[in-house]
Amino acid sequence: MNPEMLQRLVQVQMPYGKYKGRLIADLPGNYLNWFAREGFPKGELGQLLALMQELDHNGLAHLLKPLRSVSPESTRR
Repeated sequence: MNPEMLQRLVQVQMPYGKYKGRLIADLPGNYLNWFAREGFPKGELGQLLALMQELDHNGLAHLLKPLRSVSPESTRR
């Protein structure tokens, strides 16, 4: 696991769909699980969604909390 990818979870917003504009770290588990079943998009977005799904599925989303305090982008929603 790459630390920069963890930081990106609290910086990158979902670019489309029902949750457009919401941070990847704030996407609901059922939405992430849908991607896991149907297939993640290609590229960085897919990697981030897969990482967030794994964190959420294993109850580790709380590990992102310290990263939110150092990310100026995380305050924009």
